[in-house]
Amino acid sequence: MRTLLIVFAAIFGTLFFLWNFVFFVVDQREQAIVVELGNHKRTVTEPGLYVMIPFIQNVVYFEKRILEIDAPATESLSKDQKRVVVSAFARYRIVNPLLFYQAVNNIDQAEQRIGTALSSNIKAALAARPFQALLSTNRAELMQAIRTGTNNEAQNWGIEIVDVRIRRADLPQANSDAIFARMKTARQKEAAEIRAKGDQAAQVIRAEAEKKATIIIAEAQKQAAILRGQGDGERNHIYAEAYSKDPSFFEFYRSMQAYEDSMKGSDTTMVLSPDSSFLKYFKAGANPSGGRPAAAPAPQ
Repeated sequence: MRTLLIVFAAIFGTLFFLWNFVFFVVDQREQAIVVELGNHKRTVTEPGLYVMIPFIQNVVYFEKRILEIDAPATESLSKDQKRVVVSAFARYRIVNPLLFYQAVNNIDQAEQRIGTALSSNIKAALAARPFQALLSTNRAELMQAIRTGTNNEAQNWGIEIVDVRIRRADLPQANSDAIFARMKTARQKEAAEIRAKGDQAAQVIRAEAEKKATIIIAEAQKQAAILRGQGDGERNHIYAEAYSKDPSFFEFYRSMQAYEDSMKGSDTTMVLSPDSSFLKYFKAGANPSGGRPAAAPAPQ
């Protein structure tokens, strides 16, 4: 039993040694280089199981997939002297593992260099084009120019730039504030002009309405005066006819009206001479004709 355990332990130790120090596996998502005592021995780009010399050789793995990097926001000056802040990202892959290992060694260093190259190519591409190129169909041409320039530099590091895309293109904050202020001023000016035109139109309408109202009132007052005059004339004519038919009765009737109008109210006080003509109908025996009272008949 002890011998069997020793044999199993020996086999397990051998397999462990072989797996960790002799064999190595390259995944389909990876590629690798074999380094022997600091010198490049071979490059492995295909997936599979491979052999290396233990303690002398070691394996360095690299990504085979397409990677992505976000470039820092870059403030650039266009050909027509417009300042713009551009945010972009790039997709890249390692095409030469040995050159990549020798030039940048790791992903962090590679992305730092790619970011620097991307920013400088963005500035160069914008400097050769007007600001309008960012807002038109020429934007695709601009991104292609940035990708070509960045790729030319990245080839020296064993990297291929697959694609470059502009994520955002904005004006600097100071420019945006200035443009917003100009837009606000323009809108306020336009609103003031519209209000002024509205006030002017309102004044014209109001003046026209007042003019028409004055004319209508004047016409109404004129018509009322005419009708009132006609009514007064008709009234006087009726009075004249009535007076001519029975002057005594008409005098009596007008006196009764005068009495009624002058004695309205419970606190009315009137002081007149007893022989006043105004009180002639209050005298005993007075008749509507205004003559003296008739003599009483003699007792039978």
